[in-house]
Amino acid sequence: LETIPLSELIEIDNTFLDRLALRRQITPQHQQETVACNRIAIPAARELYSWILGTYLPTRFPAMYEVRDGSLYSKATSELLPLRSGSGMSAMTALTASVDTDFLILLPRTTPEGAEIYHLEAFATCFPSGFSTFSKLGLPLADIHGPVPGYKDKLEKSMDRFFSRLEKGRCVKRTNWQVTTNDVLFATTGNHMHVDTHEKGDSEIELQKLGDEVVIDDCRLRCERQTLHRLPETGALVFAFKTYLYTLQEVKDEGLGEVLAEAIEGLGKGSVSGMEVYKRGVVWGEKVKTFLRS
Repeated sequence: LETIPLSELIEIDNTFLDRLALRRQITPQHQQETVACNRIAIPAARELYSWILGTYLPTRFPAMYEVRDGSLYSKATSELLPLRSGSGMSAMTALTASVDTDFLILLPRTTPEGAEIYHLEAFATCFPSGFSTFSKLGLPLADIHGPVPGYKDKLEKSMDRFFSRLEKGRCVKRTNWQVTTNDVLFATTGNHMHVDTHEKGDSEIELQKLGDEVVIDDCRLRCERQTLHRLPETGALVFAFKTYLYTLQEVKDEGLGEVLAEAIEGLGKGSVSGMEVYKRGVVWGEKVKTFLRS
C-alpha cells in the first residue's frame, strides 16, 4: 500500500476508446450488475461525478478534455458532457461510460458500540472479477470480503480502522493480481473457488479434469490498480480500480516469467491458507508455471 497524489487517481492508455466502447455495450445489457446507487449515496455520487468531470479530467488531461460553456468536451469521443448530474444513478451511469475506471462508493454506519463500519452504497463497475457487485450492495466491508481467505481473522478490524481514519486529501494505491483462464472483463462468476466448497467436493480427479481444460493462449494475468480516497464534501470513500489484462506470452517477453511463476508458488505457501484455492491456482497453477518457465 502506498500513498499517491490525487493527480494519479486515473490512468488513461491506448486501450481507452476500446474500453469505453465495451463499457457502453456492457452497461445496458447488465444494468443491475454494473450501476447502482442507494438513496443515502446520491449526494456522494453527484459529488464524485462533478469533481471527476468538472475538475479532475480537464486539469489532469488538458490535451483530451476542456470545459466549454458549462460542459466538458471530450476530444477523444467528440462528446459534450454536463458538469452536473441530476441523480445518483445518472451520475454513476455516466461515469462508467466516460472513464475506464470502476468506482465504488462506501459510507459509514455506526454500530451500537459506536464504531463506524463502511458499507457499499453505490457502484459503477463494468469489470468485476468473479463476483456480483450487486449482491454486495448495502453490505459492510467484512461481508463484502467474506469469501476472501484470512480476511475476518487477519484484516477485518485493521481495515475497518483504516477506512474510518483515512483523511481527506490522501489517496492510497495497491495492486491486486490473479491469473484467469479467459480474457473476459465482465466476469460475475468463475474467477474464484470457495475454500469450503473445494474441501467438501473437489476431488483430485475433478481438479485434474479442470486443469486439462486450461488453454495457455486463453489465460491472462489480470491486474487491478486499486485506489482509495475520501470525497471532501460528503466524506464518502471512493474505492476505484482499473483493470489490465496481459497474455502469458507478454509476461514472458518482458522477462517476468520466473517472477510470476514464483508468485504463483507463493499462493500455497503464505500465511493465509486457502489463497491458492481461492484464486483457482489449484486448477491452472501447474500448467501456467510450466509455460512461464519454458
